[in-house]
Amino acid sequence: MNTSEAKKVLETALLCAQEPLTVQELRRLFDDELNADTIRALLDEIRANWAERGLELIAIASGWRFQSRAGMHDYLARLHPEKPPKYSRAVLETLAIIAYRQPVTRGDIEEIRGVTVSTQVMKSLEDRGWIDVIGHRDAPGRPGLYATTKTFLDDLALRSLEELPALTEPGTEDGHAASLVPLLEQKVIDFAQTPPPPAA
Repeated sequence: MNTSEAKKVLETALLCAQEPLTVQELRRLFDDELNADTIRALLDEIRANWAERGLELIAIASGWRFQSRAGMHDYLARLHPEKPPKYSRAVLETLAIIAYRQPVTRGDIEEIRGVTVSTQVMKSLEDRGWIDVIGHRDAPGRPGLYATTKTFLDDLALRSLEELPALTEPGTEDGHAASLVPLLEQKVIDFAQTPPPPAA
């Protein structure tokens, strides 16, 4: 199969997929005749080919997917004019602490925020699939250790936690929750306004 045909197959699979596809899954399209490096090189070419279009090909934690570019969000929102979900300051602060300081206990979060974390805040993040208990601290009561999930990375279009905005703002070194929020808030807002990827 020539390069042009292989790229057409990859594009079709990615545009029709309901979920991101991994390189391993994409190799199956070709009965594993193309190695992972070749698939990645073809994906980079496809990404370059789509550079001037309304959709972009991106790599996230779960694999590769097409999504609408940020500049298209206002137009696409007119098709479904419902307001995106709003996240309270408490939810954003809690999410920011977990994202930047994980793994953390609820007590750690409360110490950083300086206030009690409500059960509803934690539940909303767990229901969204953005946080999960990944273990327990060896301390009295064995409190749960919270961390972000792959869903969190995928929803915010990140491949890994290293892609979170760097903690370079004044005051972020001391762990104050309010100083962490602006770094994460825009990504959450962008996610809430992003229409889903095209369906098959």
